[in-house]
Amino acid sequence: MTTRADAQALDRADPLGEFRDRFVIPEGGPIYLDGNSLGRLPRATAETLRRLVEDDWGGRLVEAWEEWIDLPQRVGARLAPLLGAAADEVIVADSTSANLHRLAGAVLDAYPDRRTLVTDAANFPTDRYVLAGLAAERGGELRLIDGDPVAGPQVEAVAAALDDGVGLVCLSHAAYRSAALADLGAITAVVHAHGALMLWDLSHSVGVVPIDLAAAGADLAVGCTYKYLNGGPGSPAFLYVRRDLQERLRNPLWGWFGHADQFAFEAGFRPAPGLTRFLVGSIPVLGLTAAGAGIDLVAEAGLPAVRAKSLAATGMMLALYDDRLAPLGVGLGTPRPAERRGSHLALLHPEGLALSRWLRAEGGVVADFRPPDTLRLAVSPLYTTYTEVWDAVEALATALESGAYRGYAPGGRVT
Repeated sequence: MTTRADAQALDRADPLGEFRDRFVIPEGGPIYLDGNSLGRLPRATAETLRRLVEDDWGGRLVEAWEEWIDLPQRVGARLAPLLGAAADEVIVADSTSANLHRLAGAVLDAYPDRRTLVTDAANFPTDRYVLAGLAAERGGELRLIDGDPVAGPQVEAVAAALDDGVGLVCLSHAAYRSAALADLGAITAVVHAHGALMLWDLSHSVGVVPIDLAAAGADLAVGCTYKYLNGGPGSPAFLYVRRDLQERLRNPLWGWFGHADQFAFEAGFRPAPGLTRFLVGSIPVLGLTAAGAGIDLVAEAGLPAVRAKSLAATGMMLALYDDRLAPLGVGLGTPRPAERRGSHLALLHPEGLALSRWLRAEGGVVADFRPPDTLRLAVSPLYTTYTEVWDAVEALATALESGAYRGYAPGGRVT
């Protein structure tokens, strides 16, 4: 059995321990295990934004645009090493949904004889909505893979969904519900063998799982920066286009930031060379600046160290689950093998919503709930401690043993 003293010893030896002090963490605040929804605020971000607002926006005003204008490319270049990508293959701007729509739409335009889009039925809803909307708009088809809800889409299931009419396959690297990791290389290879392009959604793996898009041969990717990259609420997302595809694909949404000569104000549209063509309108300067600060912090820590702690802490959580939670009727919705899981555990209970509400109101733990029965407890290695993991599992076990959570059912005391 793992004891609290064991967890405290792990914290004392944690090589990433000093990074916790570089985040804003209120004294006496709750244990925060929801970084897979929104990461904590880095202290450096607050100071960087203060200077931007007071000195640049407040003082220089429009003249500061000469330093802001290429932020999507510059922040993308800082993110690229975390993706296994080249600096000119990543830009940061807009939302994940908007970027996904643009890339998938560009593929449909470039390959008009391939009108079928493929994803899995358990993929994050916005991905399915975007692809379904595109298929309806373009007279195509969205084909859904029925995969295992815990293990995620497997190579064989993807291969079975492919034919000569498929233009694009879009899957999540880490499943938002189960945290199951898909095999980037093997799935990309089977998609390419059928003549289609592969688009990965990296939202639940970027910043916490080593990614090598180049080694996997990936064509396209999107993802957000507000989870494990700690970019802030609604911080801009990123998109990746492999260099040799950039001139082949055209952004279906034409805007002045994607024009070849932005300030020529020409009557017609000419796409900019390279990835800049996938920009559209005025860029979110504050959000890009915050995203860059969060990216820099993860890069400084190094993904090997981040991944090592993530696996150690989720492994400890898994052992505590076996000892304390499984005997109390909690199921496991995450793959057990370390190489198959991201950085959260999905715990299954028919009264998961009431449990999540009790944890926040009485247990001092912020986790999240996904219908119909899933509690997600995420480890964000730069600020989550092993002791917090131990205490959170103990709080959940206490709620189950006492039955106190039952007062927090839908319509109960906590909304």
